[in-house]
Amino acid sequence: MSDKPVIMVTGASKGIGAAIARRLAGAGYDIWLNYRSDHEAAEAVRDQIVGLGRQCRLLPFDVADEAAMRVVLEPLLDEVTPYGLVHNAGITRDGLLAMMRTEDWTQVINVHLTGFFLVARMLIKPMLSARRGRVVAIASTTGETGQAGQFNYAAAKGGIIAASKALAREVAKRNILVNVVSPGLIETEMIAGLPLDKMLAGVPLGRVGKPDEVAAVVEFLMSEGAGYITGEVISVNGGLHM
Repeated sequence: MSDKPVIMVTGASKGIGAAIARRLAGAGYDIWLNYRSDHEAAEAVRDQIVGLGRQCRLLPFDVADEAAMRVVLEPLLDEVTPYGLVHNAGITRDGLLAMMRTEDWTQVINVHLTGFFLVARMLIKPMLSARRGRVVAIASTTGETGQAGQFNYAAAKGGIIAASKALAREVAKRNILVNVVSPGLIETEMIAGLPLDKMLAGVPLGRVGKPDEVAAVVEFLMSEGAGYITGEVISVNGGLHM
């Protein structure tokens, strides 16, 4: 890798994560691009990043698998201390609580919340030694307001918000800033099949958001201009929740 600042983005082979990785590369960062299994999509994002003149290292592992994460990250962290972490990895297993399978709860909590714990714990240690860093966790409007049929997802995203605020207090004195970006309805695979006509009635801007509109906020939080912002939740939801 070059001597440019490195930012790790989890769940970055598609959707919001891919948009974030591309946007940060365009802002001058090299990228560690984590994904679970879609090698073709990850390689396409890497090619786009290289086309922007930045370097991109692909890191294929499940963020909920601590052993796999350590195998990939430990050798890299011995050589490089990333400037930033964006935890975006996520899945949905929607359903009403009365009919929700235990594995649907466990999988969603593991990827979103335990994954955040595992990857943040690994990266925060070298950041503390370097006395600098930025962490941005991607939550959801569901984590702020709750949503019927998303008991597991709401718990995971709400947990990410609370955990980020706690971490922000822990590491502020070492010049590490921790914030949350909370998207609403964004044009990704996750909203495919939803009754958008009905849902958009509750969005004052009257449209679905774009992944790059989320990525732009993440880029700002990584910038020098955001140097006095920590412990905040910045919503990108078209007014769905104010």
